[in-house]
Amino acid sequence: MQPQDILPDHQNDVQVNGLTVRKGSVGAFLASVRDWQDPAGDSATRAAAEADLRSLLPGLHALGLFQVLAARDPTLQRLIDGAA
Repeated sequence: MQPQDILPDHQNDVQVNGLTVRKGSVGAFLASVRDWQDPAGDSATRAAAEADLRSLLPGLHALGLFQVLAARDPTLQRLIDGAA
């Protein structure tokens, strides 16, 4: 399966279980995790990253991402599990 089989180039989002999941949600999640975990980051950046993570989690759960993948960081996994 190719990405365009799931979401064609001209389409920016998909409806999954009543949620709109935008193209780029997985990439945004990964970038937010990096900011959230960055020990050199300030508390405002980490708080913004956590808010972004929390807003992305319902859609990623709807996609089934966390039925296949698990976080190696236990704190991140608890955040993921709490949004299920």
